[in-house]
Amino acid sequence: MIVTVTANPSIDRTVEVGALVRGGLHRATGVHVQPGGKGINVARALVCNGIKARAVVPAGGAEGEQLISLLSDYSIDVVRVPTLGPVRMNVSVIEPDATVTKLNEPGARLSEDETAALADAIINASHKASNVVLAGSLPPGVRDDFYAGLITRLADEDIPVVVDTSGPALRAALASGPTLIKPNRHELEEAVDRPLSTFGDVIEAAQELRSLGAQAVLASLGQDGAVLVDGTGTWHAEAPVVLARSSVGAGDAMLAGFLAGGGKGRQALVSAVAWGAAAVSLPGSTMPRPDDLRPHLVEVHPRITAGRELRGDN
Repeated sequence: MIVTVTANPSIDRTVEVGALVRGGLHRATGVHVQPGGKGINVARALVCNGIKARAVVPAGGAEGEQLISLLSDYSIDVVRVPTLGPVRMNVSVIEPDATVTKLNEPGARLSEDETAALADAIINASHKASNVVLAGSLPPGVRDDFYAGLITRLADEDIPVVVDTSGPALRAALASGPTLIKPNRHELEEAVDRPLSTFGDVIEAAQELRSLGAQAVLASLGQDGAVLVDGTGTWHAEAPVVLARSSVGAGDAMLAGFLAGGGKGRQALVSAVAWGAAAVSLPGSTMPRPDDLRPHLVEVHPRITAGRELRGDN
């Protein structure tokens, strides 16, 4: 059982348009409403491929009821932590070339009691888990070291902990020694406070975050695939996408694929990139199923040309 934590879940509305014009009237060509948040997306991807997942989510208000209702369409073991504030609503506008414009709400503020209840629910839900994924932004009212504290508490259980967040929450989590972190290019640039324009830059940044405590770094690089840096080496993998439809949730699908592939090493990277590429070819934040995956198309490069420039979006 893989346990995912989404501290700031959402209901994601994805709207497809012919072209986005500021100030213009747009008629949608497609609309998708799905349960959202990084941890929820990881859980969705796992169960779509026959892997058991448990999702811990704080949820309040009518929007929280809708979120739980949407999650009932999946075979996810949901642990709901009641909150007073409502679940946030996010909107993504997607153009035909897969360009995404996102409008994300901050989420409802959690009280100290609600935050403590969430932390306790996570620890209780994680007993005997094969992995725990701490994913996404922290809602207002929650301290930057929330994930760091959970990593420390879970260390007593000897459970691998994966962190997919950004900013101060990521920096704080590093000191607690997460098993894996999964930043995208923008998040990696933010973490090391400098632009990254080549593969060599990405590898150097990943090694810097490893020196701060992360055991391994899986960096998602959009069109450029992903780079894995751990204690045994560095790999780059990429896969073609014939028709890109939406990048929303693709990084979450990539992380789910990495865990499904064993959670470490070359084979997990192949799985990760196959799942991420499949997600990009699907509408909205739809997660790939077995028939969507093409692992045989993934190319792995154990020797990376450090000076090669990055071209992909985050």
